[in-house]
Amino acid sequence: MGAHDYLRFILALLAVLALMGLLAFGLRRYGMGGGALPGVKRRLNVLETRPLDHRHKLLLVKCDEREHLILLGPDCQTVIDANITAKAES
Repeated sequence: MGAHDYLRFILALLAVLALMGLLAFGLRRYGMGGGALPGVKRRLNVLETRPLDHRHKLLLVKCDEREHLILLGPDCQTVIDANITAKAES
């Protein structure tokens, strides 16, 4: 293989990576990569996560102006506190 073949390989690789990036950008732009359609208000947001150890973490989730504290682990998911009134954002 000569230098010409290596150059063709590198240019082809860059072209494929550029096309993948354009596809990802287009999917995000038109709402296909985020899970919700454009113009649809999302009801569920993950506000904060905190690891407790290497197997468990706490998750603060907001759904319809209520917050829920959830403990996630490899064997179980436990709701610790539900119906927490969300603080007004300033």
